[in-house]
Order: sequence, then C-alpha cells, then structure tokens
Amino acid sequence: MSWPPEIESVEGRFVDASNATFLARAEDGSALIYKPEAGQRPLHDFDVTTLPRREYLAFRVSESMGINCVPRTALVDGPAGRGSVQEMIEHDTDLNQLVDMINEGHLDLLPVATLDIVINNADRKVGHIFLGDSRIWAIDHGLSFHVHDKLRTVLWSLAGEKLTAELIAGLERLIQDQSLLDEIEDLLGVAERTLLVDRVEALLANPIHPGPPDDRPAMPWPHF
Repeated sequence: MSWPPEIESVEGRFVDASNATFLARAEDGSALIYKPEAGQRPLHDFDVTTLPRREYLAFRVSESMGINCVPRTALVDGPAGRGSVQEMIEHDTDLNQLVDMINEGHLDLLPVATLDIVINNADRKVGHIFLGDSRIWAIDHGLSFHVHDKLRTVLWSLAGEKLTAELIAGLERLIQDQSLLDEIEDLLGVAERTLLVDRVEALLANPIHPGPPDDRPAMPWPHF
C-alpha cells in the first residue's frame, strides 16, 4: 500500500477523544486514525487548525532521528476536509506493566521522552504510549512545537538519565535535516523551527534528560 493511502470510508468516532478523531479505512481495509482540522476544539494557547500539522511533524522528527516510535502519519484532504491520517497500531498494552515502567524510569522509554523534549510535547499522558511486540509506540502529538516551554509529561522518572549514543546521533542527524527544518517552518513558522533547533542544541550540549520545571505545571491532566 502506498503512503498515505486514500481514505475509503469513515466507520466511527472515538467519543472519548478531546477532538474529532475518526476510525477510517483505506482501500485495502487497513485501519487509519483520521483527525480533521475542522473537528478541533478551541484552545487558548494553540492554533487548533495547526494540530494535524503538529501530529505529522512529530512523526517526521521521530523518523529523522531514527527512533521510529510514532506511527506513519501524513497530511490529507479527507472526507471531513484537511487533517492528519495515522496508521492504526494494533497492540495489547498491559497498563500495569506500562505504569510500572514509567514509575521505574525504564530506559526503553527514553527515546519517547527525548522526542517529547525535542518537540516540546505539552501532553504526554500514559494513554499516549503503547507497548508493541518489538518497540514502544507514541501517539497524540497535536499539542507540540509550541514557542513557549510547554513540556508536560508523565516520564519525569527519566530525569537525570544520560542519552544513549544512538539518541545523540539521532539529534545530530535531525539538526542537519534541512528538508525537515524547512517543512517545520513552512507548516508552523520560523519561530517553531528556530526553537526546535535551540532545544536540540541544548540537548547536544548537555545530553541528559532534564528535571521537571518548578515554574509551571509539569504533568498533563489527566495523567492517563
């Protein structure tokens, strides 16, 4: 199947999602998550029309860094208008196991935590992490790439951990990925590009997961 696939049908809506989130099907029957711009609720700190773009760019950053923890995501013009479409990942996450990993600061979560620092993710909840057979998946990145410090995450147990050589190499690749940096500027703006570069340079200068802030909320709500 070529990517992104054409949306063949929309089967239903995830009623627990904050914004309009639909289960869609491609022509080959594979499941997709479709989030149209038109279904985003107003926010005081994000331009909601840009949330699907932020979802897509989080995938691109993960891909550029070589951590590949975000399911394939693309921008599309779907049945409800422009938005993002993401490959639906089948998983059987043991929530108790995941919570234990989070509380223990399991190093398998470090790539996701590093991605969150880079994209300034304001909403890393427990329920946005899936345990797959061969990797850990991360979803729901609409609230990211803000121009002000917004990192809110349940992964602060990793504070003080040194980034691995692989993650450092991924950061170095990212900062040289002019195509992606240009795309961030085109889809969001110059400030978002500049500040992402600043965050990456700060991590390369001190490749240690930072501690939680004391001047703003450090955790998303609800945590799950």
